[in-house]
Amino acid sequence: MKKQLLLVVFITTLLSSCSENKNKEVITQNTSTQNTNTKNEYTLNSSKLDSLFEVLDKNGEFMGSIALSYDGKIIYTNAIGFADIETQKKATKNTKYRIGSISKMFTATLVLKAVEEDKIKLEQTIETYFPKVKNANKITIENLLNHRSGIFNFTNDEAFITYLTEYKTPEEMVEIISNFKSDFEPNTKGDYSNSNYVLLSIILEKVYDSSLKDLITEKISVPLHLKNTYYGAKINVADNESNSYKLSTEWTQGPEVDMSIPMGAGAIVSTSSDVTTFMEALFSGKIISAQSIELMTTIKGTYGMGLSRYSINDRESFGHSGSLGGFKSLAMYFPNEKLGIAITSNGDANKKQEILSEALSYYFNDSFLEALEEDLKKYAGAYTSVKDKADNFTFTHEKNALILEIGEEYRETLIYKGDHKFLFEQVYAESFTFIFSLAKEELWVKQGDYEAIYKKE
Repeated sequence: MKKQLLLVVFITTLLSSCSENKNKEVITQNTSTQNTNTKNEYTLNSSKLDSLFEVLDKNGEFMGSIALSYDGKIIYTNAIGFADIETQKKATKNTKYRIGSISKMFTATLVLKAVEEDKIKLEQTIETYFPKVKNANKITIENLLNHRSGIFNFTNDEAFITYLTEYKTPEEMVEIISNFKSDFEPNTKGDYSNSNYVLLSIILEKVYDSSLKDLITEKISVPLHLKNTYYGAKINVADNESNSYKLSTEWTQGPEVDMSIPMGAGAIVSTSSDVTTFMEALFSGKIISAQSIELMTTIKGTYGMGLSRYSINDRESFGHSGSLGGFKSLAMYFPNEKLGIAITSNGDANKKQEILSEALSYYFNDSFLEALEEDLKKYAGAYTSVKDKADNFTFTHEKNALILEIGEEYRETLIYKGDHKFLFEQVYAESFTFIFSLAKEELWVKQGDYEAIYKKE
């Protein structure tokens, strides 16, 4: 396990990406999507969430919307800021935002739908479609879905910034992607790449002889009555779409990425309410079969198919984040709790994670324990892996809090769960669990299916 894995909380890219534990490959099948409990044991404290958005709006730190749904019904929605600053057009719950890489959830759903309809097979290789892509005769549809293709991420190339606002044909995008060398042999590991989902988009268009725009409309938006969800084009503020902004000393308009470039990797426009409706429909089997959902939520390393797995205060969820120009978004669905949450924004001064944390705390109303200060003093110190001397963790304490030191720049307060157990929760990767043994002076670390023992120095 690499120490830099802990920094993914702070990382965003133009098209949002994820990080993987590169020292351990694990395959985990999800078993939580079959919950049939319909009684909601939680009650959202909406007044606290209202107050949070009032403060964010007053301070000019966030522009966008949020929606929470339970069992397919919207239980809360709010929107603040401007859809367009120049005309002072205020955002409403119907304002539409570019959702960036959340689009991958839609694209993966369409691919699995195509598998169900015998249009393609997960195990088939892609050389028929893309003979010039490196290792095309080894890369499968499944490898594209779960980022195990080895295809270089074109948005990481320095040249990307020079053409991101220009129209590109699918053929031009394939040429751009084909010119890069392979990062690794297919299916030997995972590494996030937007290139995978551009290629999947083109495959979908070929096998259906239809545009991705029409496929999204016909197979997802129309059946689910998502009136505000579609493949985006040039931004149209008059049609309730929003411009994006970045904050320096004031909000300045961000670049308008041409949607011909991200395609199924990031070209969908939607609202927070529509996104939660989509997720509930997906996980309840209204779009694809239970077998396909199981495939989608099977995690290989860090990635499923079009989504990642997260753990928030010991509750499992699946979803994706997104970033496109100045647009930022986040979507999560908790299958056991039947809770969906989506945040869409066109201006975010790094408040998205705070909004997520606060919204979930106001919904679940979890009570947090406090560890004894005398125990915290004993937990504090440096711990080294028994298998890898270069792999270590360092903890300090402040009053009734245990702090995880991440390099020289970041410090994270851990959540105490009782019985010597602490959590470090992350939005863009699976959370860490730390369990201390004072008697043995040991630390047990778990992230997903990775487990290791560390000894105190």
